[in-house]
Amino acid sequence: MSESMDIQELKNLKTELTRFMMAYKFALDEMNTKINILKEEFQYIHEYNPIEHVSSRVKSPDGILKKVMRKGHELSLASIREQVKDIAGIRITCSFISDIYEISEMLKKQKDVKILNCKDYIQNPKPNGYQSLHLIVEIPIFMSDREEHIPVEIQIRTIAMDFWASLEHKIFYKYNKAVPDHLITELKEAAITAGELDRKMERLHKEMITIKQLDNENTTKKLLLGIDEETFNLPTYLLESLTKKV
Repeated sequence: MSESMDIQELKNLKTELTRFMMAYKFALDEMNTKINILKEEFQYIHEYNPIEHVSSRVKSPDGILKKVMRKGHELSLASIREQVKDIAGIRITCSFISDIYEISEMLKKQKDVKILNCKDYIQNPKPNGYQSLHLIVEIPIFMSDREEHIPVEIQIRTIAMDFWASLEHKIFYKYNKAVPDHLITELKEAAITAGELDRKMERLHKEMITIKQLDNENTTKKLLLGIDEETFNLPTYLLESLTKKV
């Protein structure tokens, strides 16, 4: 094979690799847009934001290669796309456990979002105490000459769950996964404590909602519509007109 053909093959391979990685970036962009829309809508309608923080990442080529070799998958783009479902990842941090399932249901109702897998590590925590809700979803990405369906892993957890998972990862990284038994035991106990805190805060949250509902029933308020930084008073006659049957 001539040198010129070798160079052309390398250029073609680079183009395919670039398209491969960009597809996952675009999938993240699409999902982040959806999550932001749901977040803002929830804030406007319910005057409450269930999402504390959202982070996303595309796994590096080196990270993808290491996972493929560790799992023993075939080293090809087609095999990687079929076998590795967490190349694009999003982590959503919520205030309360109920928020996790609320957000999950909202995402499932998106018409162009296909649920490939759901693992509930909240109802069934991992042996080490890890808790989170994992979704593998698939969304269509429209590129210049093709339509691709790209998987995205979404992890949804509370602040307490995220705090525990972050520190557990750091401890295992420091000890290169050879963690002493007594630390493993204490980590599991800490996970149980974090779960108890989540449940207690959930009870307080529900109680505050009940109190707020009672206050709203006993207090006459102006009907206000808030969008971004502007607030509009809604006249009674306008509401009556909008609710009249045609």
